[in-house]
Amino acid sequence: MDNKNLFDLTGKVIVVTGGTGVLGSSFVKAISAAGASVAILGRNIDVANERAAEINNNEGKALAVIADVLDEASLIAAKEQILKAFGKIDGLVNGAGGNMPGAVIEPGASVFELDMDSLTKVMNLNLFGTIKPTQIFGAEIAKTGSGSIVNISSMASQRVITKVLGYSIAKSAIDGYTKWFSVELANRYGDKIRMNAIAPGFFLTEQNRNLLTNPDGSYKERGNLVIKQTPFNRFGTADELEGALIWLLSDASKFVTGSIINVDGGFASFGGV
Repeated sequence: MDNKNLFDLTGKVIVVTGGTGVLGSSFVKAISAAGASVAILGRNIDVANERAAEINNNEGKALAVIADVLDEASLIAAKEQILKAFGKIDGLVNGAGGNMPGAVIEPGASVFELDMDSLTKVMNLNLFGTIKPTQIFGAEIAKTGSGSIVNISSMASQRVITKVLGYSIAKSAIDGYTKWFSVELANRYGDKIRMNAIAPGFFLTEQNRNLLTNPDGSYKERGNLVIKQTPFNRFGTADELEGALIWLLSDASKFVTGSIINVDGGFASFGGV
């Protein structure tokens, strides 16, 4: 293997769900910079087109695709659009996910009066919003004969983080799914198709910004607690996920599957003392 090309994605076609989100922006730029063609999936047509245009105007190859990760018909239509543009699919980043207010359990709320509807919605978005795209796009990766699928986990699956019950349950399920599915992929395709997950620490996104910071950018009590628990003493920035992502998508991680890669500034390792 030529070590100079270990992280090269030239010639590959990578699909990114949640490509119109905060972390998705960093993902699609990094994938393009590594040489791949990238399909930017999301529900915001303006943002998807803007990000695709930026890449295409900088000598990359990108396609904006509008799809709902919970709508199988829209995912199939997206697949056909991608195949028409690029001819194949080599990789998938399941970046779509998030939380919602109804699945956040405040300290004074009863733990026996949970909002089941909101919990179900958060579970569906994060878990089935990962499984469904894998079913549709993973089948095309299997036809290509070689590829990598990257899911997005969370510190909430490894440590008890108060308030975010729905998100914690959903991301714990992602970890289980990643391990289980990676084994079944290996049973059927050997080392040709891999599945792993990235578990980010605390990054400021649209979903958690109001939980962690004040309008002036200063930290709320919860933000201060996170920083205290993080040995690096800061939040992560979106670009700091790029190295792990490209590694997992590329041949540099050819013997890695079923793994959950922490990118967390030490959050998961620190006992708080």
